[in-house]
Amino acid sequence: MTSLTSKPTSEQPYSKQYWRQGYQSQRQEESYDLEILSGSVPKALTGTLFRNGPGLLDIHGIPIQHPFDGDGMICKFSFKEGNVHFQNRFVRTEGFLKEQEAGTILYRNVFGTQKPGGWLKNAFDFKQKNIANTNITYWGDKLLALWEGGLPHRLNPDTLETIGIEQLDGILGEGEAFSAHPWVEPESVINDHQPCLINFYIEPGLSTTIHIYEFDPDFNLLRKQSYPVPGFAFVHDFAITPHYYIFFQNPVKFNPIPFVFGLRGAAECIKFKPEENTRIWVIPRDKNSGETVKELEVNAGFIFHHGNAFEVKNKQICVDSICYADFPEVDADSDFRDVDFEALSPGQLWRFTLDLETATVAKKIIEPRCCEFPFVHPKKVGQPYRYLFMGTAHQARGNAPLQAILKYDWEKEERLVWSAAPNGFVSEPIFVPKPDGNDEDDGWVLTLVYQGEKHRSELVILEGKTLEETARLGLRYHIPYGLHGSWVDYSHFH
Repeated sequence: MTSLTSKPTSEQPYSKQYWRQGYQSQRQEESYDLEILSGSVPKALTGTLFRNGPGLLDIHGIPIQHPFDGDGMICKFSFKEGNVHFQNRFVRTEGFLKEQEAGTILYRNVFGTQKPGGWLKNAFDFKQKNIANTNITYWGDKLLALWEGGLPHRLNPDTLETIGIEQLDGILGEGEAFSAHPWVEPESVINDHQPCLINFYIEPGLSTTIHIYEFDPDFNLLRKQSYPVPGFAFVHDFAITPHYYIFFQNPVKFNPIPFVFGLRGAAECIKFKPEENTRIWVIPRDKNSGETVKELEVNAGFIFHHGNAFEVKNKQICVDSICYADFPEVDADSDFRDVDFEALSPGQLWRFTLDLETATVAKKIIEPRCCEFPFVHPKKVGQPYRYLFMGTAHQARGNAPLQAILKYDWEKEERLVWSAAPNGFVSEPIFVPKPDGNDEDDGWVLTLVYQGEKHRSELVILEGKTLEETARLGLRYHIPYGLHGSWVDYSHFH
């Protein structure tokens, strides 16, 4: 049940040269209507797609060590009456402004970017640049650019101008953080059946503390709890169900000495321990429920992202996650553009079934194809669901860049694939339900595609049921590979 719109080639379905070009910095900031290259934009598709990702891969010609260290650039696609208006703008963080003025790198960053001058210039300097580059969310009339290492930046949703650091009326303290992976629960049974936004941050130390927040639609704090877990925790994402938060603590060790002495970035000091089990923390959302936190273990590899989670009968929880057999460790002496895809383990979709009564975990590989960036219907967050959309490789086996969109049907155990190969490279798929849709897959899938042969990006709209291409719109320039985005059901037009 596979539909490929590009012809497979006898050789690799991608050009390494084209893929590398997608990591060139983009300094232009513009606002214009997109050109419709093919098809037509559905008039019922009305709202705004926000996307975030690293826009600068160098500071005045000095390359950064890893794309995760790149300054955040927001892209906004506003849909109205079959037209799409595009705007992009960098988040004016304190570090961005200072480095642009100085013309050089002034900060060490998590994934290995160092100040020029060697270890003597970097030793004992623990100040990190908040790069606001990972996700963007609109909640409680606030548009927030998120980076899990620091506080969010608030932006003007009409102009994308940076308003400044946002501490949510004092809920977030100085030096705290707000994860880049909030979940919006559409109808919360423990919060008067209203929508709520749930997020966390990790406070490191001799042991790690997980702080979890729940907010009502006006960004008022509904509940907060903190839970200490032993050891170092590298947790990028989490999962929710109506009654639980679920955190997978990856089996890693952190040796801070090379970081302290200016030899490595913090992430370059993380060592993955594949022989050790992942700890799973199941934390009751309602502290008055009488339930206690459960600790479970399973050998799960390394996990960045979870697709969804839901409760089933007899105190069981299913968690669907993208797992890697090995953590792609950051090598301080390497160029990330020279990655050998074939030598790395692909991300694959697994289902974990947690039994809270017996404290056991069953696991099953669901999709062996290389995949990442899972996305579920927004009304199905934390609930049983049928369809999961993901970025995937063009070929069915092995590791490769994401060039296609995969739709997995849990009920039929079937998949559909739309591919942009050989010259296109996709971003995270965003599923937007149709206003009058009845079925779970009745909607559109939006993805930003970098076209290597044109060195430009295109916005592609796919039909949710079939993954057939509905429309393709052209940008005037390329957008470097991004990370995460969100959809807002209204439009900002001028």
